Amino acid sequence: MDVLGVLNLGDVAQTFSKIGMFPVFDLAYYIVSILYLKYEPGSVEVARKSPVASWLCAMLYCFASYILADVLLGGCPLDYFQYNSHILLASIIWYLIFFCPLNLFYKCVAFLPVKLVLVALKEVVRARKIAAGVHHAHHAYHNGFLIMVIIGYVKGSGVALISNFEQLLRGVWSPDTNEILNMSFPTKASLYGAILFTLQEAHLLPVSKSTLICLFTLFMATTKVILTARHSHGSPFILIESWVCHLLFGSPLGGGEEEHHATLAPAPVAPVSPVKTKEELGEGTRKRKSKKAE
Repeated sequence: MDVLGVLNLGDVAQTFSKIGMFPVFDLAYYIVSILYLKYEPGSVEVARKSPVASWLCAMLYCFASYILADVLLGGCPLDYFQYNSHILLASIIWYLIFFCPLNLFYKCVAFLPVKLVLVALKEVVRARKIAAGVHHAHHAYHNGFLIMVIIGYVKGSGVALISNFEQLLRGVWSPDTNEILNMSFPTKASLYGAILFTLQEAHLLPVSKSTLICLFTLFMATTKVILTARHSHGSPFILIESWVCHLLFGSPLGGGEEEHHATLAPAPVAPVSPVKTKEELGEGTRKRKSKKAE
């Protein structure tokens, strides 16, 4: 007997998968995305000095996934900008977060309980975008499984994959922040989610698309809310990834982020010997005395 049928989860998943994203879920997505933009060093100064550059960065944070997916599929990168209501909504959010008097709007959405709700709603949009990206690629390239994974991955990762280009708009160049080299949890989860939706689209995963969307959304929202509440940038995949990389590629166990940061950390400066310092002080005193005697 089907467990999902007994628990009536199939109908719930079907209803959930048909919920429209605009305006509530998209609003949360834009708020959290532009909130993360304001967290970037120097972003407030850029908004004051060059509002156009700041607005372009905000649009990339909100719509980079559509732009990059259209480019990869041979479409027009400006195609999504035909949706005036989305552009207007994202622009209003950008203005309120950066220029609202007394920072009132920013303080409200950055308040942790409110932020956790917004983060959960954003992950609903992310899961839906991954599924839509895989489905779109499936129609264009019916047997192109790798293409489906790539488009789903791009749709879920958003601006993270072109973060270096976005930084250039703000006058910053930090190639060491490349998301491919140092994947965050949302980027990794988008990749794994794209693989799952590709398997489902190829009928290799015995589960309906609506159920997969519901389960993946639940996982993403729960995990991201917990990580945000703990102010953590970790990943629940780190243990599995460590063992898999060790078995397949010979990577050291327990590596991960700490070792990477330790490698990049500057070498400690050796302390000056106190004996040597006293000798130097004594020599300086003798020179001053000899000058007075002359």
